[in-house]
Amino acid sequence: MLTTPNMQMFKASADAISAAIRDAGLDKPALAVILGSGLGAYAASDCVTDKIHLPYREIPNFPTSTVSYQKGELVIGRVGEKTVLFFNGRFHYYEGWEMWQTAYPVNVCHLLGIGTMIITNAAGGINTDTLEPGDLVLLTDHIKLCADSPVRGRNESAFGERFFDMQAVYDDGIRATAHSSAGDLGMTLKEGVYAYMAGPQFETPAEIRMLRLIGADVVGMSTVPEIIAAAHCGMKVLGISCVTNFAAGVTGAPMTEEEVLDTSAKATNRFSALIDAVIRRL
Repeated sequence: MLTTPNMQMFKASADAISAAIRDAGLDKPALAVILGSGLGAYAASDCVTDKIHLPYREIPNFPTSTVSYQKGELVIGRVGEKTVLFFNGRFHYYEGWEMWQTAYPVNVCHLLGIGTMIITNAAGGINTDTLEPGDLVLLTDHIKLCADSPVRGRNESAFGERFFDMQAVYDDGIRATAHSSAGDLGMTLKEGVYAYMAGPQFETPAEIRMLRLIGADVVGMSTVPEIIAAAHCGMKVLGISCVTNFAAGVTGAPMTEEEVLDTSAKATNRFSALIDAVIRRL
């Protein structure tokens, strides 16, 4: 029997987070950031002040991260004058969560009145003409071949309409802000289309050839369910991929989790500088 979410579940989580924000004397959160694999250092940095750490297990009804290297906590703090929520660790379909559960933080953010999210990930590079490991890529669109959807089941009208447009969720204005922020930092950002694959196995060379033929530039196992939920809620999103490796079959080298984490670590300083600049400009 299909398990579907309900407003009471999301509201319990939002109420607990709201109470933590209020008790700390922080303002209403301006935006939220979901931090991908190996990209959580910014939330722990001195750029974020007045920090509150809420382990996911202490938030009512919240899923918990089962990937060993993901922190599994919500960090609430100030960046400049803004209160920002950082989800340090996410939930993947391959872990056994339902698709709607992988997008749970988005729905909670909507109930908290947040209208803008930055959603990040580590991804494999498909388009070898323009991308290489270490690049930061702004997402312009995505491809999802997995049939499930985070909004499958009974529609919750508090989040959005039953049928909704997906053309503007990767917001042009926020992407322009990211480019100008990167320029001030002496960085050049690429752009591309993200392909979602359910995992946890890495893709086959044939799958990567197919994805490149249909227009994908990077590939990963997250993000898209969150993006769909954000579109349902009418949110604006900046999607950022850190290219951590070439996708299967490009070099013939074995695909490893260690390579993903190593490249993410090397990109941490540039990624953190970009996130900080964008948050302050938004």
